[in-house]
Amino acid sequence: MAASPWALILLLAAAFAAGTGATTFSITNRCSYAVWPAAIPVGGGRRLNSGDTWNLEVPGGTSAARIWGRTGCNFNVDRGSCATGDCAGALHCGLSGPPPATLAEFSLGSQDYYDISVIDGYNVPMDFSCSTGVALRCRDAGCYDAYHQPNDVRTKSCGGGNRSFRVVFCP
Repeated sequence: MAASPWALILLLAAAFAAGTGATTFSITNRCSYAVWPAAIPVGGGRRLNSGDTWNLEVPGGTSAARIWGRTGCNFNVDRGSCATGDCAGALHCGLSGPPPATLAEFSLGSQDYYDISVIDGYNVPMDFSCSTGVALRCRDAGCYDAYHQPNDVRTKSCGGGNRSFRVVFCP
């Protein structure tokens, strides 16, 4: 039995709507050395050589997450270790790494919030912004734009439903 044209239209509309909930994080390495970005809870991780960009798709429904750069890494397929920001030897992180690690943190919802945190230490310079918001810049451990203790108020916001963020290592 052939599908009706209306059924096909509804199926295509549902597929399109399901795909629009994703948020893209454009992660660029401008450092003179390789950085291995990690992301939880989306399980991301890969090598970025100097000048490389990785577009990480965060699925719709993800309410909060972290992205950070790992340095001094050596991997054999999916197992290895990093001098900073290591994820228990995993390339694709399932949990946060030990300090030190400069963190890009975000929460998505009716209002999107983002910040840089050096509460757990600093390991790589970073810029973090959404397409409609102010860029946060952290070039050293004492940077003004980052959280240094839990009660800091360095969080920025951009309109809810923002679907484009940018993280730059060594801006």
